Amino acid sequence: MQNYTSVAEFILLGIPNTGGLENMLFVLFLAFYLFTLLGNLLIFLTILVSSNLHTPMYSFLGNLSVFDICFPSVSSPKMMLYLMGQSQTISYQGCASQVFFYHFLGGTECFLYTVMAYDRFVAICHPLQYMVIMNHKVCTRLIVGTWLGGCLHGSILTFLVLRLPYCGPNEVDNFFCDIPVVLPLACADTSLAQTVSFTNVDVVTLTCFFLILTSYGHTILSILKINSCEGRRQAFSTCSAHLISILLLYGPVMLIYLWPASSPWLDSVIQVLNNIVTPSLNPLIYTLRNKDVKLALRKVLTQVVHFPGA
Repeated sequence: MQNYTSVAEFILLGIPNTGGLENMLFVLFLAFYLFTLLGNLLIFLTILVSSNLHTPMYSFLGNLSVFDICFPSVSSPKMMLYLMGQSQTISYQGCASQVFFYHFLGGTECFLYTVMAYDRFVAICHPLQYMVIMNHKVCTRLIVGTWLGGCLHGSILTFLVLRLPYCGPNEVDNFFCDIPVVLPLACADTSLAQTVSFTNVDVVTLTCFFLILTSYGHTILSILKINSCEGRRQAFSTCSAHLISILLLYGPVMLIYLWPASSPWLDSVIQVLNNIVTPSLNPLIYTLRNKDVKLALRKVLTQVVHFPGA
């Protein structure tokens, strides 16, 4: 790759039509980023130290919190640096890292949400066999499989895109490096890379989405068969947070990769929602709608507050 690459760095052009708003955007994105880090770290630590949350469902939620810490960290620090007036350039290796980790974590998220949907399907449709089907060994394998699958997904896409020669221009029409904005800069035929990479993204995204829909289709049918209104309400409440997160994930992803290109400004806004806003909402979604997490979180916070005086 080094033998054929003459471009040593790329220039991130940022979000179009936001000139003069750098200070305001910096404060806004910094607030979202810090809230994301603190909120998800708090949920992860709460699950880690609360023995009553050591179940498959909360193991997956803990992994989702780790993901929500890592995912915005791919693009947010560099973006906030150039909003502060620092250089907008990013090295070739830095750009390659952003492409890899963005799709590594994006693939992991798709697989993780699919596993979480399956977990809810087993819990509601086969409650008596839940702990047998979702035992510790199966749960561990599913978690490891989501991260390994995401790593393979990101590696394939990064190899396809960055094996091409880049001779200039080197201006990336976004606030971070991603396939749709990096591929047009290659000074070679990109048809094969474009076809394979977007097919890969489409296959992973749509396959996971189809499995999630299938799983929740069966789950909802089982919930509707429950005789008591209270039972149906409790069953729906265990799924509602997950369904909201799925909508927040697949909405932006489908607009970016499956919808015809609209405008650089709209694409950047969608990426901001996907990279920065959505990860900050998951702590609110899962704590406000989950009684067990709220109780455990309140207990942990109480212990933290009283610890200095102990």
